[in-house]
Amino acid sequence: MGSAQSKVAQLIETYELASMGAELERAWLGNTGERQSLRDLADRFHQALLMAAIRDAGMDVIDGEPANFYRLLTDDNVSAGKRIEARNRLDRAGIDVDTLEDQFVTYQAIRYYLTEVRGVSYDSESETEQVEQERGTIDRLRSRVETIVRDTVDRLNTADKLTVGEYRVFVNIDIRCQDCGMRYSISDLLDRGGCDCESSLNKSGL
Repeated sequence: MGSAQSKVAQLIETYELASMGAELERAWLGNTGERQSLRDLADRFHQALLMAAIRDAGMDVIDGEPANFYRLLTDDNVSAGKRIEARNRLDRAGIDVDTLEDQFVTYQAIRYYLTEVRGVSYDSESETEQVEQERGTIDRLRSRVETIVRDTVDRLNTADKLTVGEYRVFVNIDIRCQDCGMRYSISDLLDRGGCDCESSLNKSGL
């Protein structure tokens, strides 16, 4: 029942990624090195889908190019021009980029696949699950803001209401602790698990 409801399982079958399930499982459990988060596994899965699409299209690529295509399609710091160039090249090779991106999954889908389809559990999951969930919410909102800004600039540019060359959109969210005075990006703060207040208390012996 679980596999029938799992988008990840269906895509693994569709793209003939027979070894992908075991690869995701090993990476989540840290069996072959440092344990990867569900968010990292989602990126890993998306890259595998892209590489399979490139394979099926018979597209001629060099080592490392599929990973670079994925970066160009998804990285917030990539300019609009570079992103369009990458999409156009994939389109010319016969890859439907819109359909491919619609097949990208959330980290929750990865978790469902691992726990419900493959029956995997990780003891420390509860310690990181909420942080990853909230991080995903912030990332989606930040991506939405970036898209709105880019669409607005493009419309104004097309209507000759604004003049701009090739550009990049930056959406930065920083947090400054009023107690310790330190400032972090939201991503850094989540990765650290807190600001400098705790270390300052430890140094003072409290």
